Amino acid sequence: MIVKMFNFWYFFWIVVTIGACVGLYFLLRNKSDRTKKIVLWSILAFALVLHFLKALFPPYSTDINRLYRDSWFVNICGANIALFPIFFLSKNKHLKDYMFYIGVLSGLISLFYPMEVIIKSNPSGEWLDVIRFYIHHGILWIVPLLMVLLGLHDVEYTRVWSVPISLLAVMLFIMLNQVLQSELGFIPLRGDDMLDINYKNSSLIWGPDNDIGWLLTWCVPKVFKTIPVGELAGTAKYWPWFWLIVPAFVLLTPICFGIAMIFNSRAFKMDCLLFIDKVKARFATEEESDEEYERKYGEIPEKYRPKRKSKPKKKDVFDIDLEDKNIDTEK
Repeated sequence: MIVKMFNFWYFFWIVVTIGACVGLYFLLRNKSDRTKKIVLWSILAFALVLHFLKALFPPYSTDINRLYRDSWFVNICGANIALFPIFFLSKNKHLKDYMFYIGVLSGLISLFYPMEVIIKSNPSGEWLDVIRFYIHHGILWIVPLLMVLLGLHDVEYTRVWSVPISLLAVMLFIMLNQVLQSELGFIPLRGDDMLDINYKNSSLIWGPDNDIGWLLTWCVPKVFKTIPVGELAGTAKYWPWFWLIVPAFVLLTPICFGIAMIFNSRAFKMDCLLFIDKVKARFATEEESDEEYERKYGEIPEKYRPKRKSKPKKKDVFDIDLEDKNIDTEK
């Protein structure tokens, strides 16, 4: 089973994973929420178990050093395999937003650009790992997408700002994994040369690589591109993790917003109408009649309608407020 860009196996696995998503959707759409949650969480739990079962087949069963390295959660997809079962059970909407946006993005990128299986040195002898790759990365986007399509989580464009924060937190989790691996002897140090960042840097935490990583460097502040102090001060080196902060917000936020518009465009439109109405009301000179209000907002659900503030009626200088003057009209 040799996967290359645009060959038979490349399209085969795309069709299989998309078919699995469609099949699960129709299987679960009329089930109770409890059943949906049990099924989807069980799939996530299976992915976590499979992460450790890969030690039983090549290349991990034949290469102990690779087993020690890759049995930890040292990239975004691996970390998501570990964290998604926890996030799915959480009631925190921001964690489920992370599941949805990053799961769908990372899973689909891996599906359409499967470099891990394309560059395999012995693909025919590692066919079980190829299947494992597509199962893992299929689950990463199928379960979060179904979580939304089946009504278990609502996507709201107002929360997209939290996705880069969650991603950066997960990056720290990956970084901690790699530090512990090295400190406990599972992997060697990254090298005697502290400027070498290309040892297991698939998540680009230690700096941009010579491939797609350099596409992110245009928005990195200069302060994060050089060593600040010491005998190597001024030497070009990206700060581990810190260099990703600005790219995460600048690039990921609009992408997530665009995805949110697929599911939440109506709320965005209503909020825009509300904002425009508030601006108009601020400078309005005449009171809006009931007929005009219904004509403008009659088709909009009540909860999305902007509140109409009536302009207070101006008192005539000759009007006498009998109540205010405590005048007894019966006398």
